[in-house]
Amino acid sequence: MEQATDAPLKKTALNARHRASGARMVAFGGWDMPVEYSGITAEHMAVRERVGLFDVSHMGQIEIAGKDALAAVQRISCNDASKLVPGQAHYSGLMTAEGTFVDDLLVYRLADRHFLLVVNASHIADDYACIAGGIAPVGDAIAVDASSRYALLALQGPRALEVLQPLTGVDLSGIKYYWFAHGEVASVRATISRTGYTGEDGFEIFVPPQSADRVWQALLQAGDSLGILPCGLGARDTLRLEASMRLFGNDIDRTTTPLEAGLGWIVALGKGEFIGSEALKRQKAEGPARKLVGFEMAERGIARQGCDLFAPQGAAKIGAVTSGTQTPFLKKAIGMAYVPKELASAGTDIHVDVRGRTSKARVVALPFYKRKKSG
Repeated sequence: MEQATDAPLKKTALNARHRASGARMVAFGGWDMPVEYSGITAEHMAVRERVGLFDVSHMGQIEIAGKDALAAVQRISCNDASKLVPGQAHYSGLMTAEGTFVDDLLVYRLADRHFLLVVNASHIADDYACIAGGIAPVGDAIAVDASSRYALLALQGPRALEVLQPLTGVDLSGIKYYWFAHGEVASVRATISRTGYTGEDGFEIFVPPQSADRVWQALLQAGDSLGILPCGLGARDTLRLEASMRLFGNDIDRTTTPLEAGLGWIVALGKGEFIGSEALKRQKAEGPARKLVGFEMAERGIARQGCDLFAPQGAAKIGAVTSGTQTPFLKKAIGMAYVPKELASAGTDIHVDVRGRTSKARVVALPFYKRKKSG
């Protein structure tokens, strides 16, 4: 989905470490990033069963601060940021006037008048322009692209807490899902967030770029006896798909709304007017004509992004696969796609064109995978 470009690829603070460690590197979102170290399947299984470490420093960070910072965030995003208290985060969407996605993002409330927005790597400049323009009418609020101030590491898996706790004085068990705390990790100033993009428990750790390698190595050393693996973007993608997390550019984009994407829970229509709210109110009243569904292949074949979908009767094309793979943990060929609402119920048969061969698939409830909660 990346456009060819002559611009030099950007590098995270860990680029040299990845290359020295033998990672296979690829261009992604304008960045030179590791796609795999020891293999996508091995890395995927490490996260599901033990723990894995990702460099996600290509993600963008935009801060909004000022007396009217809350009003600014409320205007440009669809979730209700007034429900956040300092130390809490939520998932949201940056909306167009048509109610479609400019991007999806995480919103962190750092203080009463200070927010941090984490956006996708290939959209940092566009997102910043959209945010700065969107908050201009609000009043006392300013947006700053603070991406250069942060490196971001994601420690994910059921044993993530065991790995991280010896390296920090922060009581990690006291951080709830989608909450965060400030402290130190391996004697480096850090923000520790209990979030992730894998469907597992884990933490995302914000540190200064110049200290990223120190923290990276400390985490790998601390997790060595537990079977930690450094992981690339390949496993990140298969993990997020098993957990049915939407990927911008595939499952959501400027042509799709949160209501169509099954993300109505991030749309707070009762909070007051925001960019895109009128369009979303109309769509909710009428009901979306299409919905994003999950499916499993019922016949041989792996449905990849872009494969055409057809109605169970006849040759009418009804859509295309937005994400699809053979999953290492579930050991099934799965995917997601937008289909007409009348074909969106679990149990409905659809057909997928896989390399010129039509194979049967079946709509299933999402998520495909949901981790078992401990305790």
